[in-house]
Amino acid sequence: MPSLAITWMLGSHGWASIKVADEHGEAEAIASYITDAPEEFLYAVARLVLGDEDTRAELEGEPQTYQWFFHRDGSVVDVRLVLADDAQAPDSSGVVLWSGRHTVTALARSVVRAFDRIDYEQGEEAYESQWGRPFPRTELEALRTAMRSHKRATSANGTASEAGR
Repeated sequence: MPSLAITWMLGSHGWASIKVADEHGEAEAIASYITDAPEEFLYAVARLVLGDEDTRAELEGEPQTYQWFFHRDGSVVDVRLVLADDAQAPDSSGVVLWSGRHTVTALARSVVRAFDRIDYEQGEEAYESQWGRPFPRTELEALRTAMRSHKRATSANGTASEAGR
């Protein structure tokens, strides 16, 4: 599986840029603070880690919407980043900006790293001042907890652990 990198960067007040890249391509999405974009994104990935087959997250780009679609098949997740005209657009519409296939562990680690980087580089106060909402600590910790649970369950089942992937 190709390596995956996700970067969440704050821009001007109330705006963020989310970059996703692997060995096959890269794309960028824009998010406005008018929605709970970071929280929704973190919870979508946590639900995948905990076993949901399909999740999604929407980032409001004003006026466009960036939609993340996740489909899990065993330990692998198909991810699509789609640019749609607005939040009411059908799931089948829009332009696929990026797609990739990665282990659930690689996806979760990439997302945790993205938010850990923001916390380390800016801190929670600066994040809140620049983003306009508090740092998504609860959601980040929920994802970490889901990852620990997943690792324990994988190890307990006697299957090959994804930890090294």
